[in-house]
Amino acid sequence: MILEVAILNVIPGLEDAFLKAFDQAKAIISKMAGYSSHQLKRCVENSSQFILLVEWEKLTDHTEGFRDSNEYQEWKRLLHHFYNPFPTVEHYENI
Repeated sequence: MILEVAILNVIPGLEDAFLKAFDQAKAIISKMAGYSSHQLKRCVENSSQFILLVEWEKLTDHTEGFRDSNEYQEWKRLLHHFYNPFPTVEHYENI
């Protein structure tokens, strides 16, 4: 199992719109091959910051399967304009 971790810095004032868009976007990612689960959490100290945790069966399910898909284009359209700066995404594995 691979854990995708992304710190999402949403432009202040757009948090509610981001959450509404994410509600649509989560239906996209949850149907992808290799997707297991996700969590979106909001930072207590900074209400414009979120963390997205997505579990994938294997790394390529995210880096190739999802990112190379037409569905990813819709994900980008829904969400990417909310971020500043654009998030760094990293992947973790169990040890």
